[in-house]
Amino acid sequence: MATKKKILLRIGSLRHGGAEKVLVTFLKNLPQDKYEIDLLLNLYSGKYLAEVPKWINVLYLNKGEMITTNRLHDLPTKTYRVLYQKVLQLFPFLLYRFILKGKKYDIEFAAIHGMRDEILNSPLKSSKKIIWIHNDLKKTEFRNYTDAEFQKFFGFDKIMVISEKIQRDFENTAQTEVEKNKIVRIYNPLDTDEILQKSEIGSRINEEQSRTSEPKVPLFLSVGTVFPQKGFDRLLKVHKRLLAEGFPHKIEIIGDGYDFENIKKLQEDLKVTETAALFGFSDNPYPYFKTADFYILSSRYEGFPTVLFEAITLKKKIIATDVSGVREMLEDGKLGLIVDNSEEGIYEGMKQALQNPESFGKYEAQLKEYKMPFNLENSVTAIIKILDEL
Repeated sequence: MATKKKILLRIGSLRHGGAEKVLVTFLKNLPQDKYEIDLLLNLYSGKYLAEVPKWINVLYLNKGEMITTNRLHDLPTKTYRVLYQKVLQLFPFLLYRFILKGKKYDIEFAAIHGMRDEILNSPLKSSKKIIWIHNDLKKTEFRNYTDAEFQKFFGFDKIMVISEKIQRDFENTAQTEVEKNKIVRIYNPLDTDEILQKSEIGSRINEEQSRTSEPKVPLFLSVGTVFPQKGFDRLLKVHKRLLAEGFPHKIEIIGDGYDFENIKKLQEDLKVTETAALFGFSDNPYPYFKTADFYILSSRYEGFPTVLFEAITLKKKIIATDVSGVREMLEDGKLGLIVDNSEEGIYEGMKQALQNPESFGKYEAQLKEYKMPFNLENSVTAIIKILDEL
C-alpha cells in the first residue's frame, strides 16, 4: 500500500466566510486513503467546524469565540492570543516542535493569503508549499501588498488563484517563466447538488411576518460575512433613498461578522427596521434565495464571489457591483446586471429592477439554459492533481 502524503493545512478559523466554506467543501470531497491531513487553526472557532471530516486531525493555537471588540473584560484574552500567535510566528520552531510534535510534512498549504508568511517561514525546508488566493490583492483595500510584497508569493511551489483577474495580476507580477508557471487558476469547489437540495428544505425565519402581513413588494436578498468589504452600508443607504423616492421594496441580509452591530445601528439610524431585515448567520440560506425576487451583491471588492455561484445555481435575477470575478461569473453581463462599484451604481441597478423589472427577462432566459462551468468534481480533481504531482 502506498504511503499517504502528509499535509499541513493552515487557516485562521472556520468562521462563516467564503474561503472557509470552500476549504471545508474541498476537504469533504478528498479521498481519505491518499492523504494524512493536519488542519491547524489559529482559533478553534467557526460554524464550519462541525463539517470537517472526522479523519482530518484538527489542531489549534487558541480556543473560543472570535473577539472583535475592545471591551475591557475581553482585553486580557485578546492580548494573550495576539502575543501567543506572534511568538509562534517569530519562532516557528516552537510551533513545529510543541504543537505539531516534530512531524514532517510533504506539503504545507496556506488556505488563505493571510497565512503566506507562516508557511514560507516553516522550518521544514524540504516540504512543498502551496497557497490559495481568494482575494483581489491589487485592490486599494490591500494597499500593504506592494510589488515587493507580491513578489514574496513566488516563494511557493504553487499559487492557486480563483479567478481570471487574480491570475492576470500574478502573471503581470511574475519576473520569470518559472514564476509564471507556478500560477494555476482553479474555480472554487462548490456543490451544486447540495445547494439545490438545501433550497428545498428548512423553514424561512420570520417568513410569515416579513412576507404575508402586507401586500407583496419586490424583495432583494444579500448574503455574506458582515464586514465593510460587503458594502451592506451602501445597500441600506440606497434602500432608504429608493423608499424616499416612492419605490416600495424590502431587503434581507443574511450573515454575521464583526461589523454586524454597526450595520444594525445604521439600519436603526436610517429608520428602515420595518423594511430591511438582518437575519444573522444561517447554515442554510438557500430557502431565502428561493423567495427573493432579486439577488444583490453590493461588495466593494472580492476575489471570486462564491455567493454569485449560488445565485446562478438557483436562477436568481442578479445585480452585482463590478468587482473581481463578477464579469467572469456573469459572462460580461449576459447572466445578470453589472453595475458601477459605487453607491450610485447600486442605486441605478436597484432602481432599474423596481422601475423596469421586465428588463431582467433577458437574464432569466439565459440562466434557464445555462450550464455551470464551475464544477465541484473538476475543481477537486484539479487540486488533487497538484497535491499528487508536487
